[in-house]
Amino acid sequence: MANSSMPIERLQALDNVEKEIASCIQSAGQALTELSKDKASMKQVESHTSLFLKTLNHVEGELSKHIHYLTQVSTGSPHEGTSYGSVKMYKTARHRIEHTRTRLQDLENLKNRALASSVRPTSAQNNP
Repeated sequence: MANSSMPIERLQALDNVEKEIASCIQSAGQALTELSKDKASMKQVESHTSLFLKTLNHVEGELSKHIHYLTQVSTGSPHEGTSYGSVKMYKTARHRIEHTRTRLQDLENLKNRALASSVRPTSAQNNP
């Protein structure tokens, strides 16, 4: 039962974060409204700005917690129906095969050059 309520709690926490974002925007709007007045009350502006910054810091902290949780949950567990991991492994294997073929061809060329250079002096010695 605790596991089934956990997603609901997370969604409720995100709903609260959304409400705090609205509150944050409202505080910023009130500060700007106060600043647009001919005789702005700096005390009111500072109060709204302080509330805006406090709420913004709290929202940032809460969102960071949720992002951290999601990265922990999603790491290492492929999404159902996705083939990304398989495709990536396939492409990596193909790349390794191509690299191995290239290296083997380089080794074959080196071997052939070494054989050709060792055969020439012998044949040159037999021909004079």
